[in-house]
Amino acid sequence: MLEGRNLWELVEARAAASPDVVMTVDEAGRKVTYGEYRDAAERAAAGLAGLGIGPGDVVSWVLPTWHESLVLIAALCRLGAVQNPIIPIYRDREVGFVTRQAGAKALIVPGEWRGFDYVAMAERIGADDPNPPEVVIAERSLPDGDPSSLPAAPEPPATRADEPVTWLFYTSGTTADPKGARHSDGDLIVTARGMCDRMLCREGDRNLMAFPVTHIAGPIWLASSLMYGLSNVITEAFDPKATPELASREDVTLAGSATFFHMAYLAAQRAAGEEPIFPSLRACPGGGAPKPPALHTEIQQELGGQGILSGWGLTEAPILTMASALDPDDKLATTEGRAMPGVLLRAVDLDGNEVGAGEEGELRAKAPQMMRGYLDGSLDADAFDADGWFRTGDLGVIDEHGYVRITGRVKDVIIRKGENVSAAEVENLLYEHPKVADVAVIGLPDAERGEMVCAVVATAEGADALAFDEMVAFLKDAGLRNQALPERLEVVEAMPRNATGKIPKHELRKTYAD
Repeated sequence: MLEGRNLWELVEARAAASPDVVMTVDEAGRKVTYGEYRDAAERAAAGLAGLGIGPGDVVSWVLPTWHESLVLIAALCRLGAVQNPIIPIYRDREVGFVTRQAGAKALIVPGEWRGFDYVAMAERIGADDPNPPEVVIAERSLPDGDPSSLPAAPEPPATRADEPVTWLFYTSGTTADPKGARHSDGDLIVTARGMCDRMLCREGDRNLMAFPVTHIAGPIWLASSLMYGLSNVITEAFDPKATPELASREDVTLAGSATFFHMAYLAAQRAAGEEPIFPSLRACPGGGAPKPPALHTEIQQELGGQGILSGWGLTEAPILTMASALDPDDKLATTEGRAMPGVLLRAVDLDGNEVGAGEEGELRAKAPQMMRGYLDGSLDADAFDADGWFRTGDLGVIDEHGYVRITGRVKDVIIRKGENVSAAEVENLLYEHPKVADVAVIGLPDAERGEMVCAVVATAEGADALAFDEMVAFLKDAGLRNQALPERLEVVEAMPRNATGKIPKHELRKTYAD
């Protein structure tokens, strides 16, 4: 493992140690080695410097997961700029808000991608901004310049306390505006080191990067790759059929990264028959949302390897917990692992009092990878309690051995006739029904009950649609109390999910409340 005090130091160290090792390969078969990566980053840095971008300048960028996107990260690190990756599903409202609040000097976009004109969006945003960012079009190419014209690289910080803020990651908004979390390179590096230590990462691992590189997990996996010499299989957008085929072709050893993706790999394996599609698979890293407990066993038995090694965290504090490759199967199936190195966790009741081991409460955290506060500092007061613990908004249980099980969101508890119903509890049971491919349980406004429990279900391939009475009988047989039984069932062809694999429940609530 290589060490570095910032990402650019890691880029140079890995290029020197492993110049010919493949860093990335994409769906077209195009490969970039670590040596080529460092050289491309320096040329792009020189090109960006020619546009007036330098230390401390904020650069927003909205790009798919391309080789050039990863090169851009290193180029901006080389310049000492503050970078603000934006997930490509965002549109005018969100991107405009983010670039204005962040004070972006430049906005880097593809041309047209997946039927959407990003340049036109950038121009519309600029027309409404008194200080519009310069629009840079990066359609599988970046500005290019002579590296010899570059000034010296930024001096790495002597201590973590000296680290400058170099990243602005925005959490997705629902009805409110997105919130910008301020991070340093060191936050990403310490997270990557802990994650890879838990997964026993090693040179020769081939990781499937199936999620958007603009998500905070993208730079974390980049840091992991630089430290451990991993190779990454990248795809510009996840596809349930094409992505497993790509991963199979490149013989991945790590196939992430969330329940939705894992379910797609499992479906691909079942369609392929007995011949393993990932013959060298070691594990399926997971995160982003709790997994159905049965999924770990299914992955392990049908895809091979150790099953799911999942973690839990937030944009504000990524990967607070992570499973270990050495954990027993019952813990891998039912928990999100234990606290990462240096992370402190506690579960508290509604009054903020710490609950005992095995009792449910809101999870609060202190961590070396914690953000340096929001860009809008007025949001910090609600984000942290009086003792400096970050309020995650997630409900969970910490058992006597420190393993964490996520039970839902504070805002995802359905209050029916004054009694709390955990959406996750009902979802985990419904996932076990053979007719159910995907499920989301939501609360809908109801004059009599306050909220009613509604199950939204996608039907498994080849199965008949689940009937309401059939669902109720199944849940009763599984031991679910009557007060938590859904009063409404909606059957859909496919569950909506965003680019990171999460179900946008606020959209489902709006759809079915109307």
